[in-house]
Amino acid sequence: MTVVVAYADTPPGHAAVDAAVAESARDQETVVLVPAVRGEAPPEVADLERRWPAAAGRLEVERGDLGDPSDAVVQVAQRLDARLVVLGLRARTPVGKLVFGSTAQRILLDATCPVLAVKPVADRVSPRPR
Repeated sequence: MTVVVAYADTPPGHAAVDAAVAESARDQETVVLVPAVRGEAPPEVADLERRWPAAAGRLEVERGDLGDPSDAVVQVAQRLDARLVVLGLRARTPVGKLVFGSTAQRILLDATCPVLAVKPVADRVSPRPR
């Protein structure tokens, strides 16, 4: 089976890869990273394997045929019959959510397999403002 990651070179993106590597470890599943930021160059597999050595030999990078990052993630997951899609979440203001679309939200709504959404550790421990 395959675990697909909506990848961005950001703390939420790194948290998503951490979670995907952990989720895939038991069955030694392939982890496929799909760039989830428009215009961002795809990462090199060698760089990824240095950062996540536990997944060495199981990491791949794919791009979808569609221009929208969320559509590309869903497309690759469907094509590979992925067991799981993993994505990182970041904090956004209500105005930011209104003005800018949410790639994560579109993946959550459009994916045909289970989706695991994670936050970076720093986001999990910071207190909420009152």
